[in-house]
Parts: sequence; C-alpha cells; structure tokens
Amino acid sequence: MANTVRLTVAQALVKFLNNQYIEFDGKQNKMFKGIFTIFGHGNVVGLGEALENDPGDLIVHQGRNEQGMAHAAMGYAKQKRRKQMNCTPKVGHKTTFGGAVFL
Repeated sequence: MANTVRLTVAQALVKFLNNQYIEFDGKQNKMFKGIFTIFGHGNVVGLGEALENDPGDLIVHQGRNEQGMAHAAMGYAKQKRRKQMNCTPKVGHKTTFGGAVFL
C-alpha cells in the first residue's frame, strides 16, 4: 500500500508553486520565483505557516499594501520577459479575485 502524504491546502499550494516550470528556447526555468504577501489578511495561519515551515525555493516578500505588491510583481515579470513570475495571494473580505493573483 502506498504511503499517504497529508498536507493542508496551503502546504499543497506551496509545493505546487515550487514544482511549476516553464520552457523557453529548450531551457526549463522555475515559473514562480516568490510570493508577495501581507500577513494578517486571513492567510497567517495557513499560507504563512506553510511558507515558514517549508518554502522550498520560493522567496517571500512581505508587502505593505496590495497595490505596491502588484506593481512590484508586474515589474519583475516584465524584467524577466514573463519567463519567471511572482504571485500575490490575497484573502479577505475585500478580495475581488478570490484567492491569488498570478501576474
């Protein structure tokens, strides 16, 4: 019988983002370099804990507001010519996108 791995949704999301690759010109690159987040917007217990315990290769950038994080993530994607991206998880009562914004 196969061993079962038990993960929270946040732990599974971190592992998923760490295992996403994109291929350009025959070369594979990691798709996501890091995560912008504001701890305290409903993701402290779940995503924050998962990133603290095992972030893998993801770099965590703590933002101060959603607009600044989105601008930084878009600038990063443009500099990398969209070959590598950052994502901005957003959870809260004012969430328009419902989950995560991938730029």
